[in-house]
Amino acid sequence: MLEIDASCGEGGGQILRSALTLSAVTGKAVHLSNIRASRSKPGLRPQHLLAVRAAGRVCRASVSGDALNSSDVTFEPRCDPTSGNFHFNVSDVVAGGSAGSVTLVSQTLFLPLALAEGPSAVTLIGGTTVPMSPPALYLEKVYLPALFNMGVRATLDHLVWGFNPTGQGELSFTVRGGARLRGIRLADPGPLLRVEGVAFAAKLPSHIPQRMANRARSVLKDMGIEARIVPQHVPSPGLGTGLFLCARYEHTQAGFLSLGRIRLPSEAVAEIACRALGAHHRTGAAADPHLGDQLVLPVALAEEPSYVTVSRVTRHLLTNVWVAQQFGFDGVTVGGQEGEPGILRSVVC
Repeated sequence: MLEIDASCGEGGGQILRSALTLSAVTGKAVHLSNIRASRSKPGLRPQHLLAVRAAGRVCRASVSGDALNSSDVTFEPRCDPTSGNFHFNVSDVVAGGSAGSVTLVSQTLFLPLALAEGPSAVTLIGGTTVPMSPPALYLEKVYLPALFNMGVRATLDHLVWGFNPTGQGELSFTVRGGARLRGIRLADPGPLLRVEGVAFAAKLPSHIPQRMANRARSVLKDMGIEARIVPQHVPSPGLGTGLFLCARYEHTQAGFLSLGRIRLPSEAVAEIACRALGAHHRTGAAADPHLGDQLVLPVALAEEPSYVTVSRVTRHLLTNVWVAQQFGFDGVTVGGQEGEPGILRSVVC
């Protein structure tokens, strides 16, 4: 059984989720200790607990320590990942519900189900557009297209938006299964073809998404970037607002989210997302900072070498590479200093 100290590196829930994915795919049992030890509320929160149980369903794992606030989890797969129809709700693991991110739970399941024999359909209920996690739009516009280039065939439907603190969003995806992961070569993103955006709001006045859209167009125009940004009211049981931008290059996509919050003007929300896009674009790298760390596991599991330039080496990226190496994927490495542009590489050992 692998022993992993989950307080290492970034020290958050990513170590847990990545370890669950790799354990399910490789069949290696793992014991994680000190889970989220550096967080203000350490241990398993609702979305982490749901990820443990969901991954356990997929490979019929024997699991111990799967309880709220638990800092130690043992996960022992009993079979290869198995396809099927699955339904997971954050409210099932915590009384009163939660806005725990189900997009992070979905990323725990994508690769095991893509490699399983046969198709799968998964429905997840919880937070779909919440802080500290990729929004459903990012999965659809950036993450899944990158996996498509590696051989994964999946579709995603974002039916109901779940914001913090209400949650109750609905996200569903299908995976064909039986994938053979190819390596990915992304040294140069190619020319910027267009920028698309959604200024979204739920249960808020129409002028809020319109102001975000107007300001984003203006800021990007000052950068020399023309953008098509649509103000949109979205279905949700709770209040929420924000801006998502997708930069489409010839060879790849990049995504940037800014969420609204109390006392943050709509124009400021737009400027945050625009500055993030501009910072990435100026580096000339292929992968945005979030895609960089999200590609680590598929790159590790691919049957061919990979090479991806990233616009910023993050602590998440370094931590995810460290987790992959704990499972024996020593061919996965990062070149570059934290906070600077770098390169994600893998060789087939």
